[in-house]
Amino acid sequence: MEGEGKVSTENNQKGRFERICVFCGSRAGYKSAFTDAALELGQLLIDLVYGGGRLGLMGLISETVLKGGRHVLGVIPKALLPLEISGETFGEVKTVANMHERKSIMAKHADAFIALPGGYGTMEELLEVIAWSQLGIHDKPVGLLNVDGYFNSLLTLFDKGVEEGFIDNSARDIVVIADTAAELIKKMEV
Repeated sequence: MEGEGKVSTENNQKGRFERICVFCGSRAGYKSAFTDAALELGQLLIDLVYGGGRLGLMGLISETVLKGGRHVLGVIPKALLPLEISGETFGEVKTVANMHERKSIMAKHADAFIALPGGYGTMEELLEVIAWSQLGIHDKPVGLLNVDGYFNSLLTLFDKGVEEGFIDNSARDIVVIADTAAELIKKMEV
């Protein structure tokens, strides 16, 4: 019992975020490093806001956070229910009308954003919160968990945008990048 209270106190003192929105795949990917990263991040989070799916990395991180005794809020558009939810869900699930409402609610409930590897949906959500930050719509940290260099090509594209004059140098720094979950959260809390 004493150890549990101590861990809780340490987490409250060192952590700046109460709820982190995680964008990630509804598939697990082919490398075990992707699932390992989702598990590590899930163990470090206080509360989770995510896309509401039960499959892939989404299901893994939501289950990990919930089993750790923390709150999970999944936000899923009605059209995706049959595609991303199979069986019982993890935590609270809010069904919304469309993707725009999903992203708005996720952003409203989060103190920061982190992207794990994923497909087009993950990329789209990540790029939208980066654009929102650039436009001053929010001032929340945006993190990229670059597991096994998964996002290297995207980061090269960002650099090319700076080089060609489409992205300001200052806007390139919106994204906080790290290879491990612990390192990423530490860098985002600065």
